Amino acid sequence: MAGGSMFKFLKPRLRPQPADIQSAALWGVAATTTALWVIQPFDWLKKTFLEKPKSEEK
Repeated sequence: MAGGSMFKFLKPRLRPQPADIQSAALWGVAATTTALWVIQPFDWLKKTFLEKPKSEEK
C-alpha cells in the first residue's frame, strides 16, 4: 500500500485511517459549499464563464 508507507514513521494508532480521510474530504466539501453560499458569486461566474464577450463593432 503506497499511502501507508508515507506514514510508517507514526505509530499504528496515530496513522490516518480511511474514516479520517473521508471525514476531512466531507468537511472540505461542506466548507466550500458554505463559502459559496456566503459569498454567492453567481453573477461573476455567469459573466466570466458562460457569457460570450461582446466584440466592439464600429
